[in-house]
Amino acid sequence: MGSVMSRVERSQAPIAVVKTYDLVLWLLPKVEKFTRSFRFTVGDRIANLALDLLLLLVEAAYSTDKADLLERASRRTNGLRYMLRLAKDLKLLALDSYGFAVERLDEIGRMIGGWRKSVTRASRP
Repeated sequence: MGSVMSRVERSQAPIAVVKTYDLVLWLLPKVEKFTRSFRFTVGDRIANLALDLLLLLVEAAYSTDKADLLERASRRTNGLRYMLRLAKDLKLLALDSYGFAVERLDEIGRMIGGWRKSVTRASRP
């Protein structure tokens, strides 16, 4: 999967941000192809959750108070996972596309969890 993030941007961003960027880049065109009856409900919600997740991770990367942002990102990840399942069950996303997205999202979720643990350990006296 190609990305328009430059090599410099990729090397400076946390890997969770890069992976989320790539997922959003792949996901937005898929949402645009949803049927009209769901594009502005389920589709918009999926797009907004994915974009919110990306922005929360970018903000966490540059913030000194990462814990709250990463907690919110974790909740967005879970919400996006359920919305993708709904899109699959409504046959808005093909099974292979759903599988691809959920695999990426699971990986991102694990990265956020690891990031949260490292932040928690670093903040302990």
